[in-house]
Amino acid sequence: MTRSKLSRPAPQGTHNQPAAGIVSRIRLENFMCHSNIEIEFGDWVNFITGQNGSGKSAILTALCIAFGIRARSTQRAASLKDFIKNGCSYALVVVEIKNKGEDAFKKDIYGDFIVLERRITESTSTTTLKDFQGRKVSQKKDDLLELTEHFNIDVENPCVIMSQDRSREFLHSGNDKEKFKFFFKATLLQQVSELLQSIKGQLDAAYAIVDDLESSIRPILKELEELQEKIKSMEHVEEISRQVQQLKKKLAWSWVYDVDHQIEDLALKIEKLKGRIPTCQAKIDRQVVKVDELNTRLLEKKENIAGMMEKTVQVRKLKDELQQNLSQATRVKLELDQEITRRTGLIQMLMRRFDRLTRQIEEIQDQHIKSTQAEESEMEEQLIILQSEVDSVTSDLERLKGEENVLFNNVSTTKDALNEIIREIEENERKKHDISSHVHSLQQQITNKVTAFGGDKVLNLLRTIERHRRRFRKAPIGPIGAHVALLRDDVWALAIEHAIGKLLNAFIVTNHKDSLILRECAKEAYYSNLQIIIYDFDRPLLNIPSNMLPQTNHPTTISVIHTEIPTIINVLVDQGNAERQVLVQDYEMGKSVAFGQRIPNLKEVYTVEGYRMFQRGSVETTLPPNKRIRTGRLCGSVDEQIKELEKEASRVSEHIRCGQKRKIDIEKVLKEFDGQIQRIKRQRLDTERFLASKNLKLRELKNVSQADVDSEHAPNVDELHKEIEKVKDEIHEKETELEKLRTRLSEAQEKASEFRQSFENLCESVKGEMDAFAEAEHNIVLIEDDLHSAQKEKAHYEGIMQQKVLPDIKEAETLCEQLKQKREESYKKASIICLESELESLGGCKHSTPEQLSAQLNRLKDRFDRESKRFDETIDDLRMMYEVKERKVLHKRQVYADFHGKLNACQKALEMRWNKFERNAILLKRQLTWQFNGHLRKKGFSGHIKVNYEEKSLSIEVKMPQDASGRSVQDTRGLSGDVCQGALLPPSYLNFLFNMLLELPLCSGGERSFSTLCFALALHEMTEAPFRAMDEFDVFMDAVSRKISLDTLVEFAVAQGSQWIFISPHDIR
Repeated sequence: MTRSKLSRPAPQGTHNQPAAGIVSRIRLENFMCHSNIEIEFGDWVNFITGQNGSGKSAILTALCIAFGIRARSTQRAASLKDFIKNGCSYALVVVEIKNKGEDAFKKDIYGDFIVLERRITESTSTTTLKDFQGRKVSQKKDDLLELTEHFNIDVENPCVIMSQDRSREFLHSGNDKEKFKFFFKATLLQQVSELLQSIKGQLDAAYAIVDDLESSIRPILKELEELQEKIKSMEHVEEISRQVQQLKKKLAWSWVYDVDHQIEDLALKIEKLKGRIPTCQAKIDRQVVKVDELNTRLLEKKENIAGMMEKTVQVRKLKDELQQNLSQATRVKLELDQEITRRTGLIQMLMRRFDRLTRQIEEIQDQHIKSTQAEESEMEEQLIILQSEVDSVTSDLERLKGEENVLFNNVSTTKDALNEIIREIEENERKKHDISSHVHSLQQQITNKVTAFGGDKVLNLLRTIERHRRRFRKAPIGPIGAHVALLRDDVWALAIEHAIGKLLNAFIVTNHKDSLILRECAKEAYYSNLQIIIYDFDRPLLNIPSNMLPQTNHPTTISVIHTEIPTIINVLVDQGNAERQVLVQDYEMGKSVAFGQRIPNLKEVYTVEGYRMFQRGSVETTLPPNKRIRTGRLCGSVDEQIKELEKEASRVSEHIRCGQKRKIDIEKVLKEFDGQIQRIKRQRLDTERFLASKNLKLRELKNVSQADVDSEHAPNVDELHKEIEKVKDEIHEKETELEKLRTRLSEAQEKASEFRQSFENLCESVKGEMDAFAEAEHNIVLIEDDLHSAQKEKAHYEGIMQQKVLPDIKEAETLCEQLKQKREESYKKASIICLESELESLGGCKHSTPEQLSAQLNRLKDRFDRESKRFDETIDDLRMMYEVKERKVLHKRQVYADFHGKLNACQKALEMRWNKFERNAILLKRQLTWQFNGHLRKKGFSGHIKVNYEEKSLSIEVKMPQDASGRSVQDTRGLSGDVCQGALLPPSYLNFLFNMLLELPLCSGGERSFSTLCFALALHEMTEAPFRAMDEFDVFMDAVSRKISLDTLVEFAVAQGSQWIFISPHDIR
């Protein structure tokens, strides 16, 4: 690159002085195409010239990179490392900024110069701020941002630095919208608008946050109401406590008064018991005399009956034999009566059948006689021939229809069979999938037994419980199945699964609070529908009385399982009724136990196969096993189950293959049937057409003959006669058998009569002896009863004397002494609790017994305990909590009210700034038109710029001095022109404006260039920056336009008093 630098000093006598923040020097190392270059800049106007591709634009890009712009914003590279020269490991950009005058930035730290150094490597990029002596001051991005804000350096503003690459975005978009965007950004209105919009969004968010904070007070207010209710309840508890103390005092003295009453009653009882001794002794003496008399009579009766006993034994034995024979004969007679009745009914049925056949033969013979009288003429013979042909064709047609129907039926049957095979295949596939799932779960169970009771979900839940273990009052127990094992072999595993399988996945907690925590853990572990059982862990193992268990030898569910945790046994008993579930071996035994034996305390019966049987009232219910439950999860032989399931899966796969093969075969058969149906259908249609022609001829022949001919032949009744003969033979055979049965019945009746007569004769002959023997036995029984009663009465009175009267007297005397001692102790204890005089002030207790007062005290204690357990805190703690929460609510309300006040103030300030922003936007619009006209007036031009903020559009009108008609030239496409690139606006923007002006027929080239330049300078005059730069502002200008633009730019730059850097491929000398 051929470097050429020209710096024009300010004219003598100017009042503008170079401001702080201008660039005095820039140095590049390994940056883009430059290995090492250093350029010094003047305070006013600087030109950099060189050929295309010599690296001019790289200098401007380096200046942007130094001030922190992103690589993509330069439109020259995707990342910073792309700026490193090929073959080098780093790139360095050093910019020296003047820091003099009133606007100097931290002069006491940096001095007269600030050195900005940007180092770029393959992986990192650093920015360093140094003072005038080269010492490092800072590497923070915030300090660089503070520096650029202080000097108002915005390298992304096209009125400050405009590279040729960035201007391409606007090259082909010259409409009013794009011009407005350029104006809006160049005048910083866009930045202010976005800032105000951001503030408005933040205010809205702040309002929403304050509203959320205010809504957060509602739970605290609800807590305050709950605390108020608790305090009222606790005040009620205090009243109950006071009543309990009063009842304790009354109860203490009531025991004293009660003992006094007991002593008085006991004294009366002792006197009464002592008066019973003479009466009781007299009754004992009377019973002794009566027992002696009855013993004498009993011995006499026993001697008389001993002789009669030998005679009656033989008579009774013979009587029993006759009674048994009579019963057997009667039973045979009844059976024969039933058989005779059945045979008689059968004969009557055969007779009815004989009558029906006879009538049928008569009707057929009559019909035959009538039908044989009309067969004589020649016409009838022709009709018969034609009819026979019709019948033949009809027969063929019926045959074809029958074959077609048969084929249709075969197709339907085959399709049904195919659908059945398809359903069977689908069922086997589902079964195979279920088996595979079950095998997978069993394999997981081998690795970890817990997975059998919830899969991976329960593992995640147990890990979550372990993390939150300290939150629980007592660690949860579960799943229940992981803590239960079978006592015997696995024979009952399936039955146990059907009986208590729903409880094996459950968890047990000790209180409701722990259940809520466990529910949160389950939600965290994504374990939905977790069954949680609340049960007190402190309860001991339940002791079930034997009378509450099923009275059977079969095992129960609770008897075949084992666990080390008593709480699990209690839960299975209380929740699952495991002690009332009986297990049996097979289905028949289960029905016998459940429905036949009526076993008390039995709830349900489960078989080894999983059948469930129970009875509720008169309803007997049997439920089949769940097909999805193949084995019990408590089963120990998991490997054997897996092998069996794999074998079953192989069998199911074989069934699937066979079914698919059968399906293919049946589909082939269906295809053959379809071909046959089509062939039969064609034959049937041909036959129907032939039959129609024959029927037409037959009708014509009948019309000619005008006679009906019956072509039916006489029926044959030989078969009916044979059937009648067969029925007659069967009737004769049945009557013979019936006669034999009647003979047997007569013999049975005679035999029964003989046995009955023999039995009656025997009874009549021994009646007298049996009556005497029975009377003797009855007398002995009566005497023995009287003797037993007398002995019992004697023993009763003796027992009363020895075990009741005398011990009662002694016990009453002992108890009286004990009550006197108890009275003294109760008096001392009651005196300690309160004085007897104080009891009178409480209303006394003479009208209440200790039991009544104790029951009342227990009720109040229970009530006090219930009310106290509702709250963990005391009433003082509750009142303190109420005051603290109330102060907290008041404080929050005050704070949130302050927040609302501040936000309202911010909202008013924002509205005020929006109003100022809108006023400033209007002023800037006017200022732009005024400054644009100010520059145009130097050449005698006039113009107007229309800015519409609502539609976001900008349009320009220019009026030439020679335009006598007063017509104005309006820009309808946009501003773009190479002439005005030196006006420090985007080249594409100015190119568009300049091209538009070149098209105007009333303007010369210089006038067009000058008008475009005026618009660009008007925008520049509205922005402030310590330095400005423009790349290739005159690339497409001719010599005259370049000179006009250059003189105007230099004059404007000197007048503005800021630093200007122009880059051009032309020589400006």
